[in-house]
Amino acid sequence: MMEPLEKRLEKAMAELQAAQEAVARTERELRSASFSVLSSDRAVRATAGPQGELSGIEFLENKYRDMSPQELAASVLEAASAARLKMNRHVMKAMAPFTELSSNVPELKGFELDWERVFGPEVLREDGETASRGGPAAPAWRDALGDEGED
Repeated sequence: MMEPLEKRLEKAMAELQAAQEAVARTERELRSASFSVLSSDRAVRATAGPQGELSGIEFLENKYRDMSPQELAASVLEAASAARLKMNRHVMKAMAPFTELSSNVPELKGFELDWERVFGPEVLREDGETASRGGPAAPAWRDALGDEGED
């Protein structure tokens, strides 16, 4: 026997209110989130803020003094990209419950997000995985140090 419309509407409204409160809590949490990552050479720490923006750079233990400009730039880019990726994945995880179907009210569907379109393809890859081979990836910043002029 089907549940009365009033009861179903009441459940839907309660679930909608709970979802709105959960979204507000998640937004507050995300506004204050940040992630810091060290470069693989441990020369740079980069921090990404709540919208993936670069909010801090630290040069550690004066290592930058012994680095070429290209090496330093590569370390900064590596750490900044990794911090941003960490923040993007945190946003995905925090928003995941809102993408799911309602268990109490099947008519309330979660929203769909194309995370790859929002953050780029790397956000869906496992750490250390490349798109083509599925194996460990060489850090993208290493391309900046590539063998100039070699074939």
